[in-house]
Amino acid sequence: MATTTISVNKQTIEEFLLNARTKTFLIPEYQRPYSWTSEQIDTLFNDIWDFTCNEGGSDREGTYFLGSIVSYENDKREQEIIDGQQRITSIFLLLRAIYTKLNGVDEKTEKAKYFINKIEPLIWKTHKLTGKVDYSSVLLNSKVISETENEVLNTILETGKIDEESEDNYSKNYNQIFKLIEEKSVENALMIYEFIYALLNQVVILPITADSQETALTIFSTLNDRGLPLSDADIFKAKIYNHLKDKDEKEEFIEKWKELEEDTQNTSESIQQLFYYYMFYLRAEENDKNSTTPGLRKYYSANKFKKLLEVNILDNLRKILNLWEVITDSKKTIENESWSENKDILKVLNILTSYPNEFWKYPVIVYYLSHKDKKEFEIKFLKFLRKLYVELLKKYIEIPTINAVKANILKLNAEIINSDKPIFDFKALPEDEIKEKIKTPHRNAVRMLLKTLTYDIQDNLLEKKWEIEHILPVKWENNYDLRENEKVAKEKIEHLGNKTPFEKKLNIIATNNYFSKKKILYLNSEIKMTKEIGELKSNKWDLDDIIERDIRMTDKIISILKLWNKEYK
Repeated sequence: MATTTISVNKQTIEEFLLNARTKTFLIPEYQRPYSWTSEQIDTLFNDIWDFTCNEGGSDREGTYFLGSIVSYENDKREQEIIDGQQRITSIFLLLRAIYTKLNGVDEKTEKAKYFINKIEPLIWKTHKLTGKVDYSSVLLNSKVISETENEVLNTILETGKIDEESEDNYSKNYNQIFKLIEEKSVENALMIYEFIYALLNQVVILPITADSQETALTIFSTLNDRGLPLSDADIFKAKIYNHLKDKDEKEEFIEKWKELEEDTQNTSESIQQLFYYYMFYLRAEENDKNSTTPGLRKYYSANKFKKLLEVNILDNLRKILNLWEVITDSKKTIENESWSENKDILKVLNILTSYPNEFWKYPVIVYYLSHKDKKEFEIKFLKFLRKLYVELLKKYIEIPTINAVKANILKLNAEIINSDKPIFDFKALPEDEIKEKIKTPHRNAVRMLLKTLTYDIQDNLLEKKWEIEHILPVKWENNYDLRENEKVAKEKIEHLGNKTPFEKKLNIIATNNYFSKKKILYLNSEIKMTKEIGELKSNKWDLDDIIERDIRMTDKIISILKLWNKEYK
């Protein structure tokens, strides 16, 4: 096992930035855009100002801790910033504004000249032998892919000028800093020099320099608790982007990535998650049935990120997202894919979304990517989905844990690659035992069972905000007179026969009312199963009714399972 090394050494701002004379700072492609607000700039500036006035300055020995910076030296001998880009960028803008202010005075004081000379090698490259400053070569560069203002930052650092109408964060924050300096210069001109002294010599950071990107990212993930850490997807984006040689290809990639990123927000997914799903497809292609799921970055980084770079991966991620859009919104369709309008397919997919863990997703994705363009896909997809549901339900009814299906799913994924009618190697309880367990299912299986029964008698999908209604309420004592004792009642109340799907807005009103009153609300339901309960002639609902409905519901579920199982053979 290769060893890794890190270097940690507290440094002043001046000491830290002087290192850039030989190793310039780089904000890499996978980082997010510069996002500090004017409020954050105000806080930084005023904190350092207050520190200077009270604890720092040339006559005191105080220090102001700015935080840590995580970086590593890349192949081009640049300091690639993993964590701390917002602070480093803001410090550069602050130094450039100070420099602009000092250099803008015709008759410079000795102090001004001194600090001008101090700041120049912190912003620009200087000749190693002559010390001559190259004002066209700044020590901080940003290559953030989604950042359109990379050149704006470079221009500000080079020239100290901005377009007053610019709305980017670089320009706004630089302008804000300049205003703060102007204000303080009017209030206390001499203190400005103490402020600069403190900024250079008493503001300290903790640079953490790793020997590799992997180590730096690990450190960052461990330390970071401030919001949005770098995702694996950010790293993948940069790797793919850098691999592309053609400018048009790069532009097309960025456009596709942006569209993908925007569209994922409507599905409660993320690009990160799409990569995760796609990993299961690739593993299936490799016949990888190992039940240990590898880390995402570790998986894709193997063989120099070969899996990312050999195929047009964004197109495959888009296909997965298209599938997901249909699953999460039945009104969505995919052009030239008739299955996306097939009510029977949409119903079984909707049932599967209520499966208590996400292992159902992987074979659905693998099947879709493997066979979507084949003849009779729509017919075979429906049969496959129904069979998948049958096996997953039976397994969960028996053993309600993830581990119960994990190995079976991974085997199935590999089978799917080779056949559009894969073998299901799921072993479950005999029918009579399953039937008994369905009456008192695990609470996480109830929604799935109710959907199964609902979609057997109606085509319309349930609205997203529906609840499980207890026909005999959990708190029945005040409004119901039952012959049985409390223990028996509590047990029967949780039976499937006492439950029905119900619109949330109606369920709130129903609460624990008498059955005769609840019936009226059931009649207002658009869910056929629930409406039928409202149409019952009797105004009473007791334990005998639950037992009778138990039998009818379990018989119906078993018949559906048998039918779907038979269809697949």
